[in-house]
Amino acid sequence: MIGTVYKSTGSWYQVKSEAGKFYDCRIKGKFRIKGIKSTNPVAVGDRVQFDVEDKESKAQGVIKEIEERQNYIIRKSVNLSKQTHIIAANIDQVFLLITLNNPPTLTTFIDRFLVTAEAYQVKAVLLFNKVDTYNEDELVEVKYLAAIYRSAGYDCIGVSAKTGKNVDKVKEMMTGKTSMFAGHSGTGKSTLVNAIEPGLNLKTSEISEQHKQGQHTTTFAEMFDLGFDARIIDTPGIKGFGVVEIEREELGDYFPEFFKLKQDCKFHNCLHLEEPKCAVKDALEDGEIAWSRYKSYLQIMEDEEDNYRTDIYPKK
Repeated sequence: MIGTVYKSTGSWYQVKSEAGKFYDCRIKGKFRIKGIKSTNPVAVGDRVQFDVEDKESKAQGVIKEIEERQNYIIRKSVNLSKQTHIIAANIDQVFLLITLNNPPTLTTFIDRFLVTAEAYQVKAVLLFNKVDTYNEDELVEVKYLAAIYRSAGYDCIGVSAKTGKNVDKVKEMMTGKTSMFAGHSGTGKSTLVNAIEPGLNLKTSEISEQHKQGQHTTTFAEMFDLGFDARIIDTPGIKGFGVVEIEREELGDYFPEFFKLKQDCKFHNCLHLEEPKCAVKDALEDGEIAWSRYKSYLQIMEDEEDNYRTDIYPKK
């Protein structure tokens, strides 16, 4: 049988067959010795072939093959840095939720996420959430951030699950597609999903006042069918985002505003570092490229081993 993985708990996978029936499946041991360095060889969104194990009792099965993926989102496994973790596969678009504070989302995290989305061919949309909670100065900062990413070519939307601001706009973008929601814990992913589809009743929690960080409410990725011809993948809050499997020479291609200028650099293999007549460096000096984006580029280029764990919250 062929189906789609809707839920992953690490050892069991909930698979929806083409007929619409759900099966609790496990994987054959061979998936673990195929040289796949991922901590989860099967991801939510995967199309899989599986055998039904026992038709008489509970609907169970064994996944025997993963079909070729259209795309996927991957990151370094936080505790096992030599391994990777596939967050979800076969995604039409990913919505990255960003909050200015409670908790803060720094540009280094945003840029690492966007680079991975570009590298694995996933369309990314930035949702600046909780706009109802910001004062006038904070709203100016949100608009400034949105302007940076719009100039790089990304859709940016200010949203509020509480007031309903632009919830319908997000819903319209989701129609007919499989969308993933991502961001730090506490950025309001589950709250926003509940505003989009109230019947889901995803668990939410308050921000920790002591650390201004979110508390994990989603412990594993899960896909849901929505009532308006859409599917959503809700994911655990991401503390850090390690970029993987990207060569130094191709990194600039995953910054859209750098890629557009690449042909104007003197050297076709320009890394936009110390090379003469670099169009990217010229645009940076002229204010056409944001310094925060270039700083993120340098950090990823330098591959600071533990930076993906520490760039989320300001150092004390």
